[in-house]
Amino acid sequence: MSQKSDNKRKGKAGEDIACKYLKKAGYEIFHRNFATNIGELDIVATDTTALVFVEVKTRLGDEFGTPAEAVDYRKRRKISEVAAQYIKKFRYFDVPVRFDVIEVFLPENRVNHIVNAFDSYLRY
Repeated sequence: MSQKSDNKRKGKAGEDIACKYLKKAGYEIFHRNFATNIGELDIVATDTTALVFVEVKTRLGDEFGTPAEAVDYRKRRKISEVAAQYIKKFRYFDVPVRFDVIEVFLPENRVNHIVNAFDSYLRY
C-alpha cells in the first residue's frame, strides 16, 4: 500500500472519530470535506454559539511534533480562505465563526479538541 493512500485512510479514520466525538459533545455537523478550488475544510459544524471550522490532524505518534503543530501559518491561511468561500456560498455573514483543531491519536482513538485554535486572517 502506498504511503499516500495509507495517509488518506488514516485521515478518514481520524475524521470519523472526530465527527463521532463532536456529535457526542452536542455539535451538529453541516459538512465534511467541503472542497473548493483552493482547498478543503475537514468538518464544518455548529455548537449553537458559532459556525465552527474544524481541522482534523491524525497521528500514530508524536515523533514529528504534535498534530496541531502541523497547522502552520500557510495551512491556517488556506483554511481561512476556504472558510470565507463557505461563508459566502451559504450566506453565513452575521454568524460568529470559530476555528478549532482536533488532534486524533491512533490506534487508541484519543481525541484532543483545541477550541478556538487560531484566528482567521480574513474579514468577510
